[in-house]
Amino acid sequence: MGNYLFDLVKARIPAPEAPFALLDDGRRYSYADMLDASARSANALVTLGVKPGDRVAVQVEKSIEALMLYLGTVRAGAIFLPLNSAYTPAEIEYFLGDAGPSVFVCDPAKAEALKPYAEKAGAKLETLGVSVGTLFDKAAAASPDFADVERGADDLAAILYTSGTTGRSKGAMLSHDNLASNALALVDYWRFTKDDVLLHALPIFHTHGLFVATNVVLFAGASMILLPKFDPEQVFKYLPQATSMMGVPTFYVRLLQDARLTKEATAHMRLFVSGSAPLLAETHREWRERTGHAILERYGMTETNMNTSNPYEGERVAGTVGFPLPGVAARVTDPETGKVLGRDEIGMIEVKGPNVFKGYWRNPEKTAAEFRADGFFITGDLGKIDPAGYVHIVGRGKDLIITGGYNVYPKEVETEIDEMPGVVESAVFGCAHPDFGEGVTAVVVVKPGADITAASISRALDQRLAKFKLPKQVFIVDDLPRNTMGKVQKNLLRETYRDIYARQMKAGE
Repeated sequence: MGNYLFDLVKARIPAPEAPFALLDDGRRYSYADMLDASARSANALVTLGVKPGDRVAVQVEKSIEALMLYLGTVRAGAIFLPLNSAYTPAEIEYFLGDAGPSVFVCDPAKAEALKPYAEKAGAKLETLGVSVGTLFDKAAAASPDFADVERGADDLAAILYTSGTTGRSKGAMLSHDNLASNALALVDYWRFTKDDVLLHALPIFHTHGLFVATNVVLFAGASMILLPKFDPEQVFKYLPQATSMMGVPTFYVRLLQDARLTKEATAHMRLFVSGSAPLLAETHREWRERTGHAILERYGMTETNMNTSNPYEGERVAGTVGFPLPGVAARVTDPETGKVLGRDEIGMIEVKGPNVFKGYWRNPEKTAAEFRADGFFITGDLGKIDPAGYVHIVGRGKDLIITGGYNVYPKEVETEIDEMPGVVESAVFGCAHPDFGEGVTAVVVVKPGADITAASISRALDQRLAKFKLPKQVFIVDDLPRNTMGKVQKNLLRETYRDIYARQMKAGE
């Protein structure tokens, strides 16, 4: 049977001496080095008692050593469980208790604080950093030869926890084929080859940096420039050596603020990809004007990897996430009845394909609730498919605002605000309202020195939107709260402004 995922990786190695990764400290990894280091990691895990199907939980900073641990976990037949490096010890306690890993690997600097939680969960605690740590030492002393543990297409390769904005995070179970099928589809759809060099500045605890960026490189036999984090100085330093880059919208907004971003500086680049959060149409237009490149936006999620993508060849429409990937089916349904809706009708986006996860870890009730009888997964995202077939995301289902009995889709209001001169971006959400149930509320970031106020925004919207869609309050702020992948955290905004209308009503009495 072999090891399904890693066998596919090995079959695509162009040559042992071919470059795999260039590190910011000057080290270079060939594909032979990758095979050697991942085998050592696998041997170290087996020595620690890791068995097929065991979970290996990991909260470490980004490094080539961490990537080798991911591959070593796969080769050992275990399940890789990456955790956000920003999680607190209290949050880690929940994840370890829920996942029940046999080994927990953390940053050496956090070992003392996290040791009690590892012990409570019954996990062996190991540490790993850049060329340091107890697990690094074990791997360095281990053999570079390893017989990969047999794993089939449906065996689990990873568990990724959802962001948990609506309650406790849930572990999405991803199989070897979930990861492999998606990587193969993206390599083909985005035209990756062994000649590509990906500028990798994304975190690797998330599906974007770990499974999209890294797996696409591996499945193409390509190479990467592995940066510890996004830093414009490092990006411009290494950009001349790259052919492609993947990022979140924040990356592109930051780079647009730098005078070094020009057509000449990016003339050699083949592809810029954006995801994990919506890309403003203004950013898309400005990037194209400055560089001559149209950013390719795509749509994915923790439970499904990538679902849709704007085309490599053909029009990349700003504000859309393109077409369903080959092998993936997408539809829009009525959130209440499940009835399939027609083109341009807004409803719940549902997807089906080999990329879709196997369910939530130890949560069969939630799993059953999120799948239709015909196998379609209910994403929780509201959107539509236009007559040309492009998928549009208008917001999360939980973000839908019901005010006075009318449905308001935040994206529609945000689009109108974002197009106003002087506006950087906006977030629209609902807050409890004594009369209307929910009041449409807008928080807006404006450009420094812009002659724009909350009142002027309200006046402009009054000419463009139906009365029930108009924000009852507009707030000007310096920036919007975001998570580590750049997504605006509307749950925090709702919490910040939750009493605004109650206080308003009370003040008016």
